[in-house]
Amino acid sequence: MLKRCLFGFSMILIFVAAASAQTVWKGLYAGGNFGAVLGRSTANTSSVYSSTGYFVHSSVAELETNGRQQLSADAFTGGLEGGINAQSGSIVYGGEVDYESIRMSDSERTTVPYSCCTGTSFTLDQSFKTTWLLTARPRIGHTMGSALIYATGGLGVTKVDYQVQFTDTFAAANESASVNKTKYGFVAGLGFAFKGPIEHLSMKGEYLYADFGRVDMTSSNLTAFTPPTAFTSNVFTHSMALHAHVIRAGVDYHW
Repeated sequence: MLKRCLFGFSMILIFVAAASAQTVWKGLYAGGNFGAVLGRSTANTSSVYSSTGYFVHSSVAELETNGRQQLSADAFTGGLEGGINAQSGSIVYGGEVDYESIRMSDSERTTVPYSCCTGTSFTLDQSFKTTWLLTARPRIGHTMGSALIYATGGLGVTKVDYQVQFTDTFAAANESASVNKTKYGFVAGLGFAFKGPIEHLSMKGEYLYADFGRVDMTSSNLTAFTPPTAFTSNVFTHSMALHAHVIRAGVDYHW
C-alpha cells in the first residue's frame, strides 16, 4: 500500500514540476526522509561428517537440505541527509550522504525428523536484525522544468546481527553461533525531486537497492548427551546474504 501511494504521489509531482521553468539546483542542501524498507535474507547452515563425530551420514545430508531458510523483514525507515550539487545547463551532478534508522529483523525455525532414529528430530533457528543504514552516493540527473530526475549509486554500510542455534531430541545436542558485524555493500537507485512555491525547499521521491553480500562464520562447539560431550570434529558452517529495497520521500532545504 505504501509503495503504491509513494508512486502515485511521485507521478503527480513530476507532472506539475515539469510544466515549470528550469530551476537552479547547484549548492548545498540538507533535509530528512521517511519511507519503507523491504529486507530479504537467505540463511544457510550445514555441517560435515566425521567418523569420530556425532552425526551419521544421513543426518549431515538432512541438515544441509533443510538448513536453507528465507528471512524477510519489512519495516519503516527514516533519517537525515545532506549533499551538494553542481549544474551545467540541464545536467546536475553531485553527491549525497544519509543516515537512516532501518530496523529490519526476522527469525525462522525448522524442525526435521531424523531418518536414522525414529521419534527424534533436530531443530534449527536462524535470525538476523539491523538497526541503521549509512550511504554515500554520487548523483547525476537531468532537469525538466522545476523537476530533477536522477540516478545514484555508491557505498552502503550497516551492522548485521546474525544468530543461529541447532538442537535435537536424540541426545540433547546443542550448537550455537552468532556474529555482530559491520557490513559494507553497494547502493544504487533512481529518484526525482522538485522545487515548489516555497523558497529554498524541495521535495523528493527515491528508490534504492542495497546489497551487503554475505556474512559467514564457523563453529565447532557441538555438544550432546548428559553430561555434555564435545564433538569438535563436526564443524558447522553458517552464512546469510542480505539485500533490501528502500522506498522513501523527503524534504530538503537548499542554500
